[in-house]
Amino acid sequence: MARNNRDKTGLLKSVFTTGEVAEICNLSQQTVIRCFDSGRLKGFRVPGSRFRRIPRDSLIHFMKEHTIPLDRLEMGKTRVLVVDDDPAIVEMLVELLERDGRFEVQTAATGFDAGLRTREFLPDVIVLDYMLPDINGNAVCRSIRSDESLKDVKVIIVSGVVDRQDVDKLYADGADDFLQKPFSIEQLVTRIMELVSGRAARA
Repeated sequence: MARNNRDKTGLLKSVFTTGEVAEICNLSQQTVIRCFDSGRLKGFRVPGSRFRRIPRDSLIHFMKEHTIPLDRLEMGKTRVLVVDDDPAIVEMLVELLERDGRFEVQTAATGFDAGLRTREFLPDVIVLDYMLPDINGNAVCRSIRSDESLKDVKVIIVSGVVDRQDVDKLYADGADDFLQKPFSIEQLVTRIMELVSGRAARA
């Protein structure tokens, strides 16, 4: 899931809840609370309540101490991996998504590269062309769903040549959403944000 590490003004957060720390560090909230209560994670309680808060510098110290990658804390952008063998489409999608400002984008041109990039980049969402030079979207979906460490990665299949029966098979193989080409960048952004917020409904 994407980490929104900005406050309402758009600035990077300086204080986090235990739930936010749990998401950033990929820990359970109870584990975070135990670390807080034992003093291993420095913070403070909100006056007059039992709520715990962790300052940014304390969180960074905790993450370094436990070798948790600091890039999880960086900008709070939604990470998107665009997988398509058409350079023009890739260039367009990367430009438009990055211009939006909410996304960090990387690319791959084959199913094999998609697998490697997914494990390195750990995207929140993969925008995956159905027909790739080496394998189709079904095989990529099955590969991702077979890896427990990638269970939270969302997959949007895009294609202009898939019929309804094929789409149903894609869902069965692990796709989370499907977009028919051609589509607008507004449609894609809406689907991405719905998926990362858990509100997406299948087409």
